[in-house]
Amino acid sequence: MENQSIRLYNLFPRYYENCLQWSQEFQRIKNMGFNAIYINPFHYAGFSGSLYAPKDYYAINPIFIDPISDKEPFEQLREMLQAAHDLKLKVIMDLVINHTAKDHTFTNEHCSWYVHDNNNELMSPGAWENGAWISWGDLAQIDNASSPDKEALWNYWKELICFYIDLGFDGFRADAAYQVPQDLWKELIQTARNVSPHILFFAESLGGTLEQSEVLAQCGFDYLFSSAKWWDFKEPWFFEQHNALSPLIKSIAFPESHDTARVASELNNNIAIIKRKLSFTGLISAGWMIITGTEYGWQHKPNVLTTSPSDKENMVLDLQNFITNINHLRDQFPIFNSEGIIIPRDHENISHILCFEKINTTTDQCLLFVINKTISDTAFHTFNFTDFLQSIETPQLIFSSTDDYHFEQSQIPLKPAEIKLFLFEKRKS
Repeated sequence: MENQSIRLYNLFPRYYENCLQWSQEFQRIKNMGFNAIYINPFHYAGFSGSLYAPKDYYAINPIFIDPISDKEPFEQLREMLQAAHDLKLKVIMDLVINHTAKDHTFTNEHCSWYVHDNNNELMSPGAWENGAWISWGDLAQIDNASSPDKEALWNYWKELICFYIDLGFDGFRADAAYQVPQDLWKELIQTARNVSPHILFFAESLGGTLEQSEVLAQCGFDYLFSSAKWWDFKEPWFFEQHNALSPLIKSIAFPESHDTARVASELNNNIAIIKRKLSFTGLISAGWMIITGTEYGWQHKPNVLTTSPSDKENMVLDLQNFITNINHLRDQFPIFNSEGIIIPRDHENISHILCFEKINTTTDQCLLFVINKTISDTAFHTFNFTDFLQSIETPQLIFSSTDDYHFEQSQIPLKPAEIKLFLFEKRKS
């Protein structure tokens, strides 16, 4: 992995009978070109059963334990980790420290660790949805910023990450990272790297502002999760966000996650548009992530409270080879392991075709993305780019989302929703 950026496969644990079954997927995941497994919370959950409502950080959720194994729960987990490491796959776990389950023993034993309302009741975190505040009533919000017992609280988190590093985990996805104080992240990341210098930290910052992401980038995180999934190829916000953050930190794009609708269902199983979404998220950022079922075109969003092994779906679309090809392309060309700067290119057919450069700031290597925003055949006329083409070496067509590698000097034909990707180097002056 030395020369690779992260390529995460989010193995959603509720789809499997127990943690020993997770490892049965590892070879297939490796074969698709992923180099790390990300697993959602596996801790003992509170009364709601939500994976994100931890009741005991030092106990494993019984639904992930093999009851007929003669191994203790943490030995089962360690066996799973060893199976991944045998394949040179890293394993990333969720770090949920913004809240606990409301029935965590800490709500009584360490009540000063929590945020309370004016009636001295435990406060629940939440989020805005369609203009309304939705409170997550099964959760109690931790007061990492202002607890009068902050030193003990922060030490608890330090001991927790050291425990899981010792168990064999290679990194942490920081849930709701922007809601946790900057200084706490700095201390936790430094503590972790004192124990294991190569430990990885990923900041989940979706829903936060650009300014909050910039703050997280200063804390020592290796990656932020990108908002590329939601870009419509029209509004300027994605370019602005990417270029503001790219000098500071790498990002991970994804076509879907456990928090979003399934991309195949969302796009009505239109294979061309789905491949455009996979291609764009797979090739625009330094990192990439898919979740269990993306490769099969699964239709139903996983549920952190209720999903069970019976919710595994039959294959709707076989995208395994397509995903593998994206990862192989990332292996082949170093520019895909960097963020780079994006420069949009103006032309006469901008309402139908998006064209932009992604420039590697440390080399002369560049990419030219040509994206058909429509679901009709079209063509990009290169006469708009005469000055640009004269400034570069002969471009190499390295990717087509439709496997159409035909183009002419005067125009680039594009099938519905197609992405074509050209690699070039700036001509030496």
